[in-house]
Amino acid sequence: MIYTGGKKVLVGLILFLTFLAALMIGTGLGFFLSTSVSTDIREDLSTYKPALPTQILDRNGELITEIFSDEKRDIVPIRDIPKILVYALISREDETFFKHHGFSFRGTFRAAWNILLDKLGSRRGYHSGGSSLTQQVAGKHFADRTDISVKRKLKELWYSFQFERTMSKEEILQLYMNEMYFGHNAYGVEAASQFYFGHSAKEITLAEAAILVIQLASPALYSPINHPDRAKSRQKDVLDQMVSLGYATREEADLSMQQYWDNYNYTRSNIASAYFDNNSKAPYFSEYVRIQLNDMLYGAVNINKDGYIVHTTLDLGYQHIADSVMNNAFHSINERYKNKADSRLSIVDNSYVPIIDMLGLAFNLEDIQVAGARQKKAARAVFYKKLTPALNVVSMMLGITELNDISEVAYSKDQQSAKKTTVEGALITIDDHTGQILAMVGGSDFETKKYNRAVDAHVQPGSSFKPLYYSAAISSRKFTPATRMYDGPIIFYDDDGNKYTPTNYLGSWEGSVLLRHALAHSMNVPSLQVLQGIGFEAAIDRASKMLGKYDQRENRTLFPRSFPLGLGVTSVAPIDMARAFATFPNRGKAVEPFAITSVLDRNGSTILEPEKERLREAQRNRKDDQIMSPQTAYIMVTMLQSTVEYGTLKWRRINIGGFDGMPMAGKTGTTQNWGDAWTVGFSPYYTTAVWFGFDTPGNSLGRELTGATAAGPYWAQYMKEIHRGLPRIQFDKPETGLVEQKVCAVSGKLPTKYCTDGLVDEIFLAGTEPKEFCDIHTFEKERDDDLINRLQDTLTIENFGIDTFDTGNGSLSIPDLSTSPRDGGDSNTNPLLE
Repeated sequence: MIYTGGKKVLVGLILFLTFLAALMIGTGLGFFLSTSVSTDIREDLSTYKPALPTQILDRNGELITEIFSDEKRDIVPIRDIPKILVYALISREDETFFKHHGFSFRGTFRAAWNILLDKLGSRRGYHSGGSSLTQQVAGKHFADRTDISVKRKLKELWYSFQFERTMSKEEILQLYMNEMYFGHNAYGVEAASQFYFGHSAKEITLAEAAILVIQLASPALYSPINHPDRAKSRQKDVLDQMVSLGYATREEADLSMQQYWDNYNYTRSNIASAYFDNNSKAPYFSEYVRIQLNDMLYGAVNINKDGYIVHTTLDLGYQHIADSVMNNAFHSINERYKNKADSRLSIVDNSYVPIIDMLGLAFNLEDIQVAGARQKKAARAVFYKKLTPALNVVSMMLGITELNDISEVAYSKDQQSAKKTTVEGALITIDDHTGQILAMVGGSDFETKKYNRAVDAHVQPGSSFKPLYYSAAISSRKFTPATRMYDGPIIFYDDDGNKYTPTNYLGSWEGSVLLRHALAHSMNVPSLQVLQGIGFEAAIDRASKMLGKYDQRENRTLFPRSFPLGLGVTSVAPIDMARAFATFPNRGKAVEPFAITSVLDRNGSTILEPEKERLREAQRNRKDDQIMSPQTAYIMVTMLQSTVEYGTLKWRRINIGGFDGMPMAGKTGTTQNWGDAWTVGFSPYYTTAVWFGFDTPGNSLGRELTGATAAGPYWAQYMKEIHRGLPRIQFDKPETGLVEQKVCAVSGKLPTKYCTDGLVDEIFLAGTEPKEFCDIHTFEKERDDDLINRLQDTLTIENFGIDTFDTGNGSLSIPDLSTSPRDGGDSNTNPLLE
């Protein structure tokens, strides 16, 4: 019995009786205040705004992620909270909740009695708290629950009665369920359920409900993550209480508890927190949106707590495909990069360049030159296979031991660099006509490095830059897709007299080609002839507008007035290239990428519609977004389709079995030293830019990883996947202003009957179609005729008939000279054949 403990027991009993008396007096005072002072608790609560995370939704309303700071909370109505969770809560915290009016004498007495027993050592273990659920809610809103004074308790009681007087039990429960702290920065049952169990509170089990309610007493002590054994013990206490109160059967409680612990993840980090639980389905895009929100919602707002609902342009279906394709790409390309260091361009110090030149002459090693960046890199590549034996010979002959180690040192450096360097990349897809960002991948690992390369990686675009100024050439009417160009060695001089000598990727030349063919196969010399033909200013003006670069001061630095610009020596981000290429299928109109369609406050009222506001502003300012004519844009579309049909993307199309009838157009790009690999292309629906390269400039992917071989396959695979199920439509073609004309495939002019190398259907701006007939094949015909006439003059007409050489089509036919009229055909010799 408790009366056998001497003075200690007596003192404890006196303290208990004193506390009970004070409590009864305080309760009476509370009743007096509640009846003598009239207040509407709803009015007080109307100013209360619990911290709510900002929700970011995709274009179909699916949740992408939530942005919050120290309180992770998701509001759920009481109708969506399972009864089993309510029963677990009242079993643990307030058995008589549905019977009392804000204060439970029975609960308070039982709590005090259990505490006394604990102090006396007569009972240890589970006991519920003394405050009712209503008191806890009242204390959270209107009293400091860390204050243990009588004044605070009276204030809490008074507000508790006001809650009960003005609100229903269900409304009080809803407040409680959505506001109380459940540990690990999770507030409310929904956030807690998502954090602890990975699913909504709507799907909670009996054992999970017990786990949640024990967190209310002390998450630090009973967290199933930090202290699973303690949590298990308290969980069993709650389940036993629920069984005793008839809310569950013994079999249900035991089975649920067993299933919970059988599937428990004991490896979860003990520093886990809802704050760090980034479950974003598109982390790079989410961060991009967060930054934009901070810029848009200026003033006294907090996107981490104010509960905004942000509707965005992202399509999570496309995002999933983008993530899958790019993850495969990162793995494959990095494996190729690291495993083939010996075949990549390697490191040779500049001090050895003269030695390389000397060895090239001494040992007849062709193509060993170091003039220009690409030649130097080529020399380095050849270094391993061709120069190493020569270096060994020279080192023995001259006693220069360092030479014998150059290749090994270079190889070792290159291998070390490969192990430390990671090939990164980015993908971004926008709608051709609206600019809505539909998918975004900014790198290989957001958690490791939050650098969004889709937006912030300013790198050289290489040959993918060419279509931008090609469009200016078409607009100038100086060039057409059928303009005959020269692909061969040419030295270009800029206005300052600087010399530039470009080569093609493989170092080969094709001679005379048409402009369409030159772009499809990414020929450098014809492209620089185009740049020279229209001038730097026209090229830069067109490129800057397509890329959305309107700061003239910055553009003077961004776009150098020199010929390397024509090969993409500038700085752009993937999002810039996507908007530039989208101009073509958008009939020549500027496309501005955007991510946010609308922002709603916690009450569901629309407070921002950024894109509508931008369009209204443009209309007010009469901003002209027509960068090029629809006719020029369409011609560029057809030229870039040729890249996919027979140019640098031909094998990418073939390898995936085509695009199932969907028209595609695009351009590849590879930078100097093979540092960056691009493919940018579009359909009648979407434009996608894919880039691979390095965060640190100066590294090389190697000759095997180009725009066509590194970025091209993944661009093609991704574009095919996201267009599955879409109606097959064609690119929008202007009804007027274009002329289609058959031309000679060699000269690009009107064909004659002598154009035997084929004819092609070409498209022109009206008025720029060829007026002249092919002079190449006409010249060849005239040359052949002249040759025939010369031969005829040298032959003796009495021996050979003239008509033997006339085939009727201008070609020369050699007669059968095996017999000679001189000997009546009996001789087997022929003087002309001997």
